[in-house]
Amino acid sequence: MNRQAMAQTPTQPKIYHITHLRNLAQIVAMGGLCSDARRVELGLDCEIVGMSEIKRRRLEELEVGCHPGTKVGQYVPFYFCPRSIMLYILHQGNHPDLNYHGGQQPILHLQADLRATVQWANQNATRWAFSTSNAGARYTSFYASLDHLHEVNWAAVAATDFRSAEIKDGKQAEFLVQDWFPWALIEKIGVFNQNISAEVQAALAAADHAPIVNIERDWYY
Repeated sequence: MNRQAMAQTPTQPKIYHITHLRNLAQIVAMGGLCSDARRVELGLDCEIVGMSEIKRRRLEELEVGCHPGTKVGQYVPFYFCPRSIMLYILHQGNHPDLNYHGGQQPILHLQADLRATVQWANQNATRWAFSTSNAGARYTSFYASLDHLHEVNWAAVAATDFRSAEIKDGKQAEFLVQDWFPWALIEKIGVFNQNISAEVQAALAAADHAPIVNIERDWYY
């Protein structure tokens, strides 16, 4: 599988953070995205779209293996693809550990460039890492060198059918940035439809940095 994955490693990978439309104005005002640990510390009022027990494990139990002593919840998480398995869970809205039941339409995809992110992080002494499967799982591998990007199962990342356990694991690979991710690195916002696009544009009206806003229907279910 590694040889297959290596052959499919994109030259300019993109990373995607999903968040609710209601959070956008606050993100813009703060100038970036903060980790769950920082969100809790600051007492921020956010629309939480993750699963509560997994968020707890990421904050309290699960370490980022390549940065010993740091927890997954101390990092801002991204996927390597839009239309993630997490988005499917939000779309279905029937998971017992999910408090959010607003569907996928208000969910935004915030896209950044992986290599530009790594360059920023290295210049600003900010730790980063990536996992080969869900960083909220008990067992996953973490790396902090782009020399290991081939360890990501890129075929799984690109797959639209994730019924296979191997594909499901690989598709949930994550890219993590410790504590804080600057808004200026978001290059594009993918949205569900024109109504959401208009609301996003309104939220960006006074922003110093306004990413491209595109309706990306194929990023949704």
